[in-house]
Amino acid sequence: MKITIIGTGYVGLVTGACLAELGNDVFCLDVDQRKIDILNNGEIPIHEPGLEEVVARNRAAGRIRFSTDVEASVAHGDIQFIAVGTPPDEDGSADLQYVLAAARNIGKYMTGFKVIVDKSTVPVGTADRVSVAVQEELAARAATATFSVVSNPEFLKEGAAVEDFMRPDRIVIGCDATPQGEKARDMMKKLYTPFNRNRERTYWMDVRSAEFTKYAANAMLATRISFMNELANLADHVGADIEAVRHGIGSDPRIGHSFLYAGCGYGGSCFPKDVQALERTAQDYGLNLLILQAVEEVNARQKQILGAKIMQRFDNQIVGKHFAIWGLAFKPNTDDMRAASSRVLIGELLRNGATVAVYDPVSMEEAKRVFELDFYDAPELLVSIRYAENPMDALNGADALAIVTEWKAFRSPDFDQVKQRLKQAVIFDGRNLFEPAVMTELDIEYHGIGRSVLTRK
Repeated sequence: MKITIIGTGYVGLVTGACLAELGNDVFCLDVDQRKIDILNNGEIPIHEPGLEEVVARNRAAGRIRFSTDVEASVAHGDIQFIAVGTPPDEDGSADLQYVLAAARNIGKYMTGFKVIVDKSTVPVGTADRVSVAVQEELAARAATATFSVVSNPEFLKEGAAVEDFMRPDRIVIGCDATPQGEKARDMMKKLYTPFNRNRERTYWMDVRSAEFTKYAANAMLATRISFMNELANLADHVGADIEAVRHGIGSDPRIGHSFLYAGCGYGGSCFPKDVQALERTAQDYGLNLLILQAVEEVNARQKQILGAKIMQRFDNQIVGKHFAIWGLAFKPNTDDMRAASSRVLIGELLRNGATVAVYDPVSMEEAKRVFELDFYDAPELLVSIRYAENPMDALNGADALAIVTEWKAFRSPDFDQVKQRLKQAVIFDGRNLFEPAVMTELDIEYHGIGRSVLTRK
């Protein structure tokens, strides 16, 4: 099938590459010439395991191409995926300017029937706005071409996106009940047939329900994380082990084990943005989503938890102290630092007079860019950041180690080396990678999240 992907960001590039892998003829469009140049030079602009190999294989086979030619992109695809960014506006709502611009370009150049797929995460009702934008462009040139707008939200985890796309848990598709909608349904069914050979994974529904499903899914996952973080903070006070609690409640099939890990807060491009956008949608209808407001508040507070533990341990005096930071990305297997907990922790340490040595397996260059933005108002603090060559190098002369991202490379370090390189054998573990009992045996002072060992009075 002939497919056009509008936007070569995280969602668009993964979608395009994986659809090409299945034998489709894919045209990837982006208005950013720099991105297109990178892709045409055999590189990819994001870090995603396995993606570079898939793109290279399909470029060599002639099944995927990259261009800034809007007219050619519209002419190419019978199915047009809109996979552009929807950044949060100042009021928390999703900014749809790029989605609607893509829709207008389709309407401007289309000459025959098109299935227009909203792949970007968009608020309920966006398909209607896309339809209006396309129809206005068609009317402006008195064109009679027909189309149908479909909602097909993505459910990709950064760091496992290729695997998620090729072996999906579910495929959600929303179509309308018009003759054009039925035609679109047939085409989408054909496109996704390879994913349903083992079992049916497609959930068909109306467009608005499909749009809502994406936000509901991310809001539920964010809620589970914040709920466990609240319990972890309480566990620290009452002397319970949140890991034992996690196993205890996760064994209940009504609850399950997924997304029950306590830590130092969630980040990334999806959960924070989508929770805010869903809250904003509710406000538009005169409703307040009290649970989601609490989820957001808890997460903002949780990102300060490591800083608070460090300040308490050092009696609120960290001027001249030096700390090692392992992990900068918001999660493993990505270089994405959007809304990352590391940014909050490092900002607090530097503004309180400390220095840091940081290390992350893939996001070091991204960190340099991000910190220039974070400390735009205090550029003198940038000299207080040292970028280490490896995890052990970061430890040299540090008063303590703080772990912010649960990279596999951090799970089994040489603890003898850790103790030798640190001034004091103190670890603040924001992802609960280590067992407190093991740390005690190694004579390492250990501060996890919800794993404090307290003596009851």
